[in-house]
Amino acid sequence: MGEAPTRRRSRSGGGAARRAERTAVSIETAKYIERNVPLYEVLTDEALAVIEENAETVLEEIGVEFPSNPRALERWKAAGASIDGTRVRIPRGLARDLCKTAPSKFTQHARNPEKSVEIGGNTLVCAPVYGPPFVRDENGGRRYATMDDFHKFVKLGYMSKWLHHSGGTVCEPTDVAVNKRHLDMLLAHMTLSDKPFMGSVTAPSRAQDSVDMCKILFGEEFVQNNTVMTSLININSPLTFDDIMMGALEVYAENNQACIVSPFIVGGAMAPVSVAGTLTQVFAEVLAGIAYSQLVRPGAPVIFGAFVTSIDMGSGAPTFGTPEASQILYGAGQLARRMNLPFRSGGGLCGSKLPDAQAAYETAHTHNAALLGGVNFMLHSCGWLEGGLVASFEKFVMDADQLGILHKFAAGIPIDENGQGMDALREVGPGGHYLGCAHTQANYQTAFWRTEVLDYKPFETWQDEGARDTQTLAAKRVNTLLDAYQRPAIDPAIETALIAFVTEKKASMPDALE
Repeated sequence: MGEAPTRRRSRSGGGAARRAERTAVSIETAKYIERNVPLYEVLTDEALAVIEENAETVLEEIGVEFPSNPRALERWKAAGASIDGTRVRIPRGLARDLCKTAPSKFTQHARNPEKSVEIGGNTLVCAPVYGPPFVRDENGGRRYATMDDFHKFVKLGYMSKWLHHSGGTVCEPTDVAVNKRHLDMLLAHMTLSDKPFMGSVTAPSRAQDSVDMCKILFGEEFVQNNTVMTSLININSPLTFDDIMMGALEVYAENNQACIVSPFIVGGAMAPVSVAGTLTQVFAEVLAGIAYSQLVRPGAPVIFGAFVTSIDMGSGAPTFGTPEASQILYGAGQLARRMNLPFRSGGGLCGSKLPDAQAAYETAHTHNAALLGGVNFMLHSCGWLEGGLVASFEKFVMDADQLGILHKFAAGIPIDENGQGMDALREVGPGGHYLGCAHTQANYQTAFWRTEVLDYKPFETWQDEGARDTQTLAAKRVNTLLDAYQRPAIDPAIETALIAFVTEKKASMPDALE
């Protein structure tokens, strides 16, 4: 897919739009990460070849299920697959050949062109937590999420410097009917932030609503020729591609919008307990899913996804931040690179009920694995708690702060004249100190990463300020960001049209629970 222009055609709004632009407060957002560090590869070429060969065997001999989707079965049959009921057996090499039309990278455009992101190659784009029905904060504890909570998370995402993407279902607002909440969520992403966002996948019709709203926001011609959404298509592991997710994929692929084709696996329950066995299943599922997207529309943008956790064999609960999960992430990244496809995995994953030490350890393990494992799109970068059941306000800002470390580490080590520091070494000499030397004075503002949350003050100062722990400091940071929030400028005519679309759509159908 060729490079798209970074500017969209002008829209209506005239003087009001220009005045809104002039009076808007500028919020700093770091550019997506571009790695200048080597990746970690845990598998040899020989091991990767075995996994790829075994995955082809799975597709050819065992096959995959496409239930309740006769059109998918027709597409597969026409492509040369064997169909037995809803079981699709894919001849060796066919899925891999179909995947060759998928682009190796693509640009997802934001309504603010300066915040568009490139997904693929050496980049890493960070997006927030996705899908929790509950939220947690220091004052209210654990409770069902509401649309007000959703708005707050979108605002926090917009205000977070190191977060490149607004995400999708940052929490599941349970005070709005299931069949209507996607409209309110999309409207929030489109108006409360100017970062890129994700579309709805809970029904094909909701995917179409997402496309239609983007046509209002960006202009129909721009959407036809560019990617403005990235959406999560989970495979119902093991080896099942349900009609709801595939229906959403079909809508997005037909409209040139990106899909993350992602197995959702708890190792030992939905895949073999061995790392190589799980990677075999991951690769087989991704091959089939991406190949199908290319049957719908050759060249449709996709991301090779892998969401894999292990299981606690005592309780049956999923576990996060484990060595096995990191090994699978590293291995899946190698497989994605051999396919020349963008890769999704990682995130601020943890099983802890609170934003505590367990949450921090598990999150740090996965963040670091995502950076060194070649992840291009990291969903759940911040805010994830309790195995994904909870979106935490405090953990959101804690994690978002830590993403700054990934930016700093990924930049690599400068070895230019300034980086070598020889002037400083000559100026100070033996027995001196560097605090006042010219090199320090020239570089102190950018030399070291700085936290916006953690406390590095002396004990006495910390004690005088209330001996606050990290969760308390994070709660303060949440309030500071929300108090400082101001909406990014948007063309009033576009906002009016979006609100009218949502209002009309919601009025056209009764509330429903699915």
